[in-house]
Amino acid sequence: MTGGTPSFPAPRNEPARSYQPGSAERRALKEALAAMWSREPPHLPLVIGGEEARAAVGGAGECRAPHDHRRVLATFSRAGREETLAAIDAAERARPGWAGMAWADRAAVFLKAAELLAGPWRDTLNAATMLGQSKTAHQAEIDAACELVDFFRFNVWFLRRMLDEQPASAPGTWNRLDLRPLDGFVFAVTPFNFTSIAGNLPTAPALLGNTVVWKPASTAVLSAACIMRLLEAAGLPPGVINFVPGAAGVVGPAALTHPALGGVHFTGSTEVFQQMWATVGANIGAYRQYPRLVGETGGKDFIFAHRSADAAALATAMVRGAFEYQGQKCSAASRAYVPAALWPEVKALVGRQLAEVRVGDPRDFRNFMGALIDGAAFRTLAAAIEFARHSPTAQVLFGGRCDDATGWFVGPTVVEVADPRHDLMQRELFGPLLAVYVYDDARYDETLQVCDATSPYALTGAIFARDREAITRATAALRMAAGNFYVNDKPTGAVVGQQPFGGSRASGTNDKAGSALNLWRWTSPRTIKETFDPPRDFRYPFMAEE
Repeated sequence: MTGGTPSFPAPRNEPARSYQPGSAERRALKEALAAMWSREPPHLPLVIGGEEARAAVGGAGECRAPHDHRRVLATFSRAGREETLAAIDAAERARPGWAGMAWADRAAVFLKAAELLAGPWRDTLNAATMLGQSKTAHQAEIDAACELVDFFRFNVWFLRRMLDEQPASAPGTWNRLDLRPLDGFVFAVTPFNFTSIAGNLPTAPALLGNTVVWKPASTAVLSAACIMRLLEAAGLPPGVINFVPGAAGVVGPAALTHPALGGVHFTGSTEVFQQMWATVGANIGAYRQYPRLVGETGGKDFIFAHRSADAAALATAMVRGAFEYQGQKCSAASRAYVPAALWPEVKALVGRQLAEVRVGDPRDFRNFMGALIDGAAFRTLAAAIEFARHSPTAQVLFGGRCDDATGWFVGPTVVEVADPRHDLMQRELFGPLLAVYVYDDARYDETLQVCDATSPYALTGAIFARDREAITRATAALRMAAGNFYVNDKPTGAVVGQQPFGGSRASGTNDKAGSALNLWRWTSPRTIKETFDPPRDFRYPFMAEE
């Protein structure tokens, strides 16, 4: 056993590469994209107990490029019930050894993964994210590379600090806190839109000594499989994380009803998380411990402007906040409140910026947006835009073009609504549609209350103002409306270690990924009291004779 308490420098956020024309980093990424695009589509297997496996019942799925849906990038095995149960068994077998390993040895796996990803694996994971999820080079870089590197490094730093949180000890006793893992496996269910989230949801619990069954989104298996290979290259022991892509209706019930379920780490839709919670509730007497449920779900995120706002900054935040990665971010701005006096200038600025926005294949680095993730997302947005065109209280100001001939393309769309409770101000669409309500300048405080009460979600929001009193009033009025609140900035782009991410209400359990708050959820602490010279007689002093 190695002596001493390991220490290491405090982590710094991974710098994002710019990929400017003529740079070596741009050439390297372009080469990785070309190689991945032109290769024969590989088959991506399940990984159960460290062994690759093909599904016997679930069959095979396809990873298609959203911006060219005829192009199959890879095929993958879909886990059935039997494979899911085998993954649970593998996780349970691996749990004693992994939980018993020194925390520093577990941490070393993820620190090595961070170094590999920051270096030789960077272009590969970025390329997989760009092609499989239709992200631009910038969006892939800040997600698949920088944020995932940050999760790996900062989570280790947070754990090191958590270990220092020890109780006081009275004279003659020694009290300590044992950060045990949960008493069962963790079921990690990850989304398509952030490769970094797909990497963090299984690895954060694993760092604390838990073993994991990981079901990635079927539309992001290409990048998820790359993360699984990265972790293996970093030395992750077999069975610690078991990779089982598959249909939610098959994998989910097998995992959620298993007696060994210790916790759920989820990012996805509100409806799916509520169904999972209901399943756990219905089976609550069957588990050997109460499962921890951690979920980050939907959002109907807002930008609210005061008449003192900087019009150019507001317009840029609206364009970037609503349309980066096609609005497919749980934090994306999808509703805005702009005062009437400011609106003509802001509308003109937004229109000029959108006129220069290019939409297309992310391999063309001139494009600002790619395609929606699949046909279902395309149909949802196309229907919403058609609804806006026929709504008597809505007007499509910019965009509205939908084209699925080659890829699932929907252009950036801005709709002005006359009713602050219009359906487009309440319903999460998860795409490039921004609804704008223009309010009477004199009704600032009243409209703040409307903003707070309109949506069931409470994930992200932003206030734009130069008047400090206006900022103070908005911050107070919207205190419960967003778990991540921005002043004079777009409501997207939370950075690990800087803005812990998560919201409440219908947006989730607000357990703040990117901070120690999330990691505490994956421990079942044990308090240990040791008495060095214990009593040897039952009598207390008060019992003596009068």
